[in-house]
Amino acid sequence: MNCLLVAATAKEIKPFIDYYRDSEKLNHIDFHLDILITGIGLTSTTYHLTRQLNHRKPDIVIQAGVSGCFDKNIPLGDVVSVKQDTVADQSVVELSRLKTLFDLKLVPHNQYPYKNGWLVNPDKAMLKRIKLRSVKGISVNQITTARNIIEFYRGHFNPVVESMEGAALHFSCLMEQVPFLQLRSVSNYIGERNKKKWNMADSIMNLNNELKRLFENL
Repeated sequence: MNCLLVAATAKEIKPFIDYYRDSEKLNHIDFHLDILITGIGLTSTTYHLTRQLNHRKPDIVIQAGVSGCFDKNIPLGDVVSVKQDTVADQSVVELSRLKTLFDLKLVPHNQYPYKNGWLVNPDKAMLKRIKLRSVKGISVNQITTARNIIEFYRGHFNPVVESMEGAALHFSCLMEQVPFLQLRSVSNYIGERNKKKWNMADSIMNLNNELKRLFENL
């Protein structure tokens, strides 16, 4: 099996990279692993990921990173999988309502690779097999802090996590017909601007532990 592990920054997956280099536990697995650091954001991720997919098409792409969370019932540091994602800020607030490109009829709701405006991971069996909470995600170009925007996103998308790269993974892999997984570890709650309340250390540690478990059980 050929696998591609993707992250926005090296910091997010450094513990796994160090483990993979030093450990012999993965030697029994018949697979080749490439690692791609795309940089932060949808544009950078789309470009670098698509370029890599055209260079060497893997059997699966796994994107791993931290995220913000809309649901305060989910503890900081928890790791989830994202079953569907979309670009939330390709939208406009009109008459006190958020309207997406689909609502404005600029793009059909089911124009491939979208399904009713969402980029959906079709591999339900894989999502079930990895035994992580499977949630909705949204991707944005600007980190969400304003209360009114948070409420617009909640009302329109009902998301659990927010990232700046997830929809790029879903879009690129669906277009190139490559299986994929998006793993996110909750580092903070959406709208929390006091970084002393973020839990980056545990979220990165837990994310990398899940990566180890995932690769050892492929």
